[in-house]
Amino acid sequence: MASQPTPEQVIGGYQAAVAQVRARVLSFASTAWRAQGSYRDADIERLIALIVPRVQAGQVQVATLTSAYLASLLSLQTGAAVASVPVDRAEVLNGRGVPAEVVYARPATTVYTALSRGASFADAVAQGLTRLESIAATDLQMAKVRQSRSSMRGRVERYRRVLTGNENCALCALASTQRYWVRDLSPIHPGCDCGVAPLAPGTRPGQVIDRAALDRVHEAVANELGVGYADGRGVDYRKLVTVAEHGEYGPTLTLTAHRFTDAKALNLGLEVPRAS
Repeated sequence: MASQPTPEQVIGGYQAAVAQVRARVLSFASTAWRAQGSYRDADIERLIALIVPRVQAGQVQVATLTSAYLASLLSLQTGAAVASVPVDRAEVLNGRGVPAEVVYARPATTVYTALSRGASFADAVAQGLTRLESIAATDLQMAKVRQSRSSMRGRVERYRRVLTGNENCALCALASTQRYWVRDLSPIHPGCDCGVAPLAPGTRPGQVIDRAALDRVHEAVANELGVGYADGRGVDYRKLVTVAEHGEYGPTLTLTAHRFTDAKALNLGLEVPRAS
């Protein structure tokens, strides 16, 4: 009889599968964008018709993987089979509340704006691609977040943030040490690829569930920014992070004060998230 996988193995397998979907979608979008000889209205309309279905297929794939993943973790926690929650395509695909055709025209606006400010054509196109990749990556992450909420609703009270080790900034590192309630949508930020895992009954009570990891984040910030930073009064990192409401993708990890967006803060990944 085959042995059951460990929670760590389930998490690792899920992260690898989602990363593959993300890589395929972003590669397709990048290739399609770069293949254009011009970026006029008709070209952008063709690009949108080409890219949006691929992104949406990726969103459904991510949501399906997320549903199966959380069912597997809950099955291990409870010792009984837990069924996957069906994917609600409307919730997964329409999370922004803005038509995809409008959202995916934004990279073209980036190109036009860059050109109007004197950028070279190549640089303007590169800026547009960066925005396109950010939009697509955020849509895939939103699919993960919304399916996680659906899959845990009514089954789990509390959850934790799970880092992937790929693009984890200091905001996510801090968030991973905290306990969250399922009723609160997992906050993200542009470029975020974190996942979630349900907290088993009996998990350490309180807001902080990983004191050692929290101390490491504080130490990293102190080493980079210095205890005398922030007007000489020291740094309490817990007071720097807040959750702001973004009009399209909901609760968003950000910084309380924009004054931390200097070179040292950027090295830590502390830049204030911008809308995509």
